[in-house]
Amino acid sequence: MDFATANILGVKVNMFNIPGAVTAIEQWIQQRKQNYISVAAVSTIMAGHKSKRVRRVLNRAGLVTPDGMPLVWLGRLFGYQTERVYGPDLMLETCRMAAQKGYSNYFYGGDDGVGEILASKLQEKFPDLKIAGTYSPPFRQLTPEEDLEIIQRINAAKPDIIWVGLSSPKQDLWMSEHLGKLGAMVMIGVGAAFNFHSGMVKQAPHWMQQSGLEWVFRLFQEPRRLWKRYLIENPLFVLHILGQLSKVRRYKVI
Repeated sequence: MDFATANILGVKVNMFNIPGAVTAIEQWIQQRKQNYISVAAVSTIMAGHKSKRVRRVLNRAGLVTPDGMPLVWLGRLFGYQTERVYGPDLMLETCRMAAQKGYSNYFYGGDDGVGEILASKLQEKFPDLKIAGTYSPPFRQLTPEEDLEIIQRINAAKPDIIWVGLSSPKQDLWMSEHLGKLGAMVMIGVGAAFNFHSGMVKQAPHWMQQSGLEWVFRLFQEPRRLWKRYLIENPLFVLHILGQLSKVRRYKVI
């Protein structure tokens, strides 16, 4: 499927909705076409702005979704009819489809035990959902031997979909590096969705999510981890976007 894309600071962000994303995932599995999805917030775009490597990884993804409301607003400003493709909601709707179609899911990421709790919670919502396995990697860089072991472990489980919860851009780099090494047709980087759906972290109220104020809620929850992202990177994002909109700066998609 082809979706409209908006160039946001050199990152190609798809402008569409959750049903469109779920349909694309189903088609990739049916067609045996391997791909990965980057769920992009402002911090993801800023990571791509600062690093050509990250930007290339994002632009080679099968889809880059507008996870943050600022990206949705920009898409609409550019003339696209788009909705928020929020990682936690994408996970639920994809799992709904997977349960109906019999596709199996693997959960890679989260703290120790989070993957198992997440899988259990999702099976409560979708009793027919197939779980191929879970794995919580250490926070350090895996050795080549450890990486090969986890590749073999995941491939032995034969999942159709791998959910990756490592935070962005770490999860985007991981998916790009493992495309073709893993047998699953689809990898989806959903970050905080692991903590939200496992119940480890509370989600912001719906009105805050839709009004672009979710960052305030999350900042109060995890100030030490998120202060730089929201208090430094978000204002910088606005400055760079103003430069792009005024054509003072031009950004190429690489």
